[in-house]
Amino acid sequence: MDIVYLRDLRIDTVIGIYDWERRTRQTVILDLEMGTDISRAAASERIEDALNYKAVAKRLIEFVGESRFQLVETLAERCAALIMEEFDVPWLRLTLNKKGAVRGASDVGVIIERGARG
Repeated sequence: MDIVYLRDLRIDTVIGIYDWERRTRQTVILDLEMGTDISRAAASERIEDALNYKAVAKRLIEFVGESRFQLVETLAERCAALIMEEFDVPWLRLTLNKKGAVRGASDVGVIIERGARG
C-alpha cells in the first residue's frame, strides 16, 4: 500500500465546549496519511486514476469550515469517515491539532487511524 499525504491543512471552524468557543472561529490543523495504490496513476499520468489530494483538501475545507462540533474527537471521526467513503480510501491516519487550546502546550489534539492497512 502506498500513502498519499497532506500536511498542515489549516481550516477555521467553530469547535469547543465553552460558550466563548461557540461564538468565535478557531483554526484546526489537519495532517493526513491516506492509503492507496498509486501504480495505476503512475502508469497513466491521469489525475482520474489518482487519489486527488487537492480534491480531498477542498472537501475538508468545505466540511470542517461549516461544522459546529464540540469535541475534536467527533470532528476527527467525521472527517475520517468522509474521506474513506467519498474518496474510496481503505486506510488513513488523521491528526487533528487544536493549537493553543491548552496554555503552555504548543499542540493538542487527536490522532486516529481507521481502516485496514493492507
